[in-house]
Amino acid sequence: MTNKQLLLGLAIVTGLSSCQQKAEESKNDSSYKTPETKLESDVMTPEVLWSFGRLGGENISPDEKTILYGVNYFNKEENRSYRDLYTLPVEGGEPVQLTNTEKKEFNEIWRPDGKKIAYISSAGGTTQMWEMNPDGTNPVQVSDIEGGIDAFNYSPDMSKIFYLKEVQLEKAVKDLYPDLPKANARVINDMNYRHWDSWVDTYTHIFLADYSEKITSGKDIMPGEKWSAPVKPFGGTEQIAWSPDSKTLAYVSRKLHGVEYAKSTNSDIYFFDIATGETKNMTQGMMGYDMNPVFSPDGSKMAWESMERDGYEADKNRLFVMDLATGEKTFYTKDFDQNAQSLTWTADSKSIYFISGWHAVQEIYKLDLADGKIKQITEGIHDYHTVHIAGDALIATKVSMSKPAEIYNVNPLTGETKEISFVNKNILDQLEMGKVEKRWITTTDNKQMLVWVIYPPHFDASKKYPALLYCQGGPQGTVSQFWSYRWNFQMMAANGYIVVAPNRRGLPGFGQEWNEQISGDYGGQNMKDYLSAIDAVKQEPFVDENRLGCVGASYGGFSAYWLAGHHEKRFKAFIAHDGMFNLEAQYLETEEMWFVNWDLGGPFWEKDNKIAQRSYANSPHKFVQNWDTPILVIHGGKDYRIVESQGMQAFNAARLRGIPAQFLHLPEENHWVLGVQNGILWQRTFANWLDKYVKEAK
Repeated sequence: MTNKQLLLGLAIVTGLSSCQQKAEESKNDSSYKTPETKLESDVMTPEVLWSFGRLGGENISPDEKTILYGVNYFNKEENRSYRDLYTLPVEGGEPVQLTNTEKKEFNEIWRPDGKKIAYISSAGGTTQMWEMNPDGTNPVQVSDIEGGIDAFNYSPDMSKIFYLKEVQLEKAVKDLYPDLPKANARVINDMNYRHWDSWVDTYTHIFLADYSEKITSGKDIMPGEKWSAPVKPFGGTEQIAWSPDSKTLAYVSRKLHGVEYAKSTNSDIYFFDIATGETKNMTQGMMGYDMNPVFSPDGSKMAWESMERDGYEADKNRLFVMDLATGEKTFYTKDFDQNAQSLTWTADSKSIYFISGWHAVQEIYKLDLADGKIKQITEGIHDYHTVHIAGDALIATKVSMSKPAEIYNVNPLTGETKEISFVNKNILDQLEMGKVEKRWITTTDNKQMLVWVIYPPHFDASKKYPALLYCQGGPQGTVSQFWSYRWNFQMMAANGYIVVAPNRRGLPGFGQEWNEQISGDYGGQNMKDYLSAIDAVKQEPFVDENRLGCVGASYGGFSAYWLAGHHEKRFKAFIAHDGMFNLEAQYLETEEMWFVNWDLGGPFWEKDNKIAQRSYANSPHKFVQNWDTPILVIHGGKDYRIVESQGMQAFNAARLRGIPAQFLHLPEENHWVLGVQNGILWQRTFANWLDKYVKEAK
């Protein structure tokens, strides 16, 4: 990385001045070597955590020799991030920095002929498609679309591109009443009026354009359709695929309106015929999520990820393949009690690599279509996120609880791996990470539960340490070897805590029965699982059972609120981030109705619905009379899935009962914390609360 880029990332570690941070550096100095940087301590701090480069977007050149990727670096003083592009040989070697600007470059891809690298930049004023030579020279703006674009990709024959753009199809107040131009209001007639962290004023549509040196307009392939493609809030270009012959564009959408949209997860894969303009639903009658189509290289098949049941976001993610000549669909993971994601075809169109989680780690697997057999390729204590093919090797990104994402070269025959990116090596080399230990603990119903125990750096078994019970969100999000920039276990351990992270009931990677047990049983067996985990670990001589804390976000926040009314004085303090506190209010406040209908069992007014009534009877707000422990409440103002009033209710309840409480309100954050200074503030507030009420407890 260049000096400028390094300083942007490491300024918050070394305390460099803003003048030094913006030191001028040659744009493409490929001979530049990363300087030695001395950290103030060998354990994690919030500033160090936010100094890590965040790698992503990797893809392989057409000749399968070079990897293109991006890295985000964050600057605390400017409260913003920078993203630049790099290339790296598939076999490893020196990376080449391609961009070094005040803007962010993203959506980086190779042109199909390999002669150009394309990306999106706002260097020209709005976000547009740019191209440059593979060595980073001669950047040229290609598109000039009014209002800018969000993403794009070439057709394989390079005759066309698709691009994504927001379109307004609903009339605003100023359109309805031109004489009221200063009225600040919305007129709402149905549901789905806001989603995740934004109001639904526009829809994302796919446009087609002829590829040329200057693209100024395109054709909307979804004219007048009041839904988005890809599916919001997380869908990207992985939900859109060109057929190898460039004649078909496959895309994912959930073509429903209002209440029906809010109640359903039934997305489908559509084929748009480039020549005729006709659109066909290829997954008609498949009622859950159908996502991420991938054409086989020979164009004869399409693979995709599919869930069976409408309204269930955590259903088994199945691997399906369609024969495009006959329309026949084959369910290849029927006897494979795991999820399948990140599908990648082999060049001969006979096999598919994919990622799957089992027992709290995510590995690379291979499916051979001829016999339907699935083989595990890798093994270890880590999570793979992506997998690509580059000649005789696999290129994959991998993380663990002790290391952020890096790129690895994987031998597909032996599973042996070689790290090749080293984006964060000079920071990691100076940090002492705590030991991560896997334990199996017996639950109250005599089942075995995997629990991760993370020890403080420089752990001394002769001492007694405070401990934290970590409650996972989702609720069905596995406690795997993830690396988080908020719920970072090494960060918690570095503050002197032993972290107990159970894979309680309701998490994937332990079979579908284990995963599904939680639905309709909030406050049930999974809460017993939490207590089994902390009760087992607190028996260790190095754990101080009188200094225990409980923390979590989302469903983990619900868990903290619920346990606050049922913990029988186990814990000295709680932290709940974006948690559900009042389930009856949650039912009517959230925007994704399918979630509460499935997980809670239905609305609270259905008095004969036993599952729903059990759910609402276990709402944390009904046990506030039992609260007796200090609690920190954190909530984002733009969290529309679990709205901020849930946190306000919890904080107010604690204070009205005379319980020490603090409310950290982040008005610009959604269900996560994405801002640099907000993220550091979050970590400091988190640590200060635990230090005061757990570490320093008498």
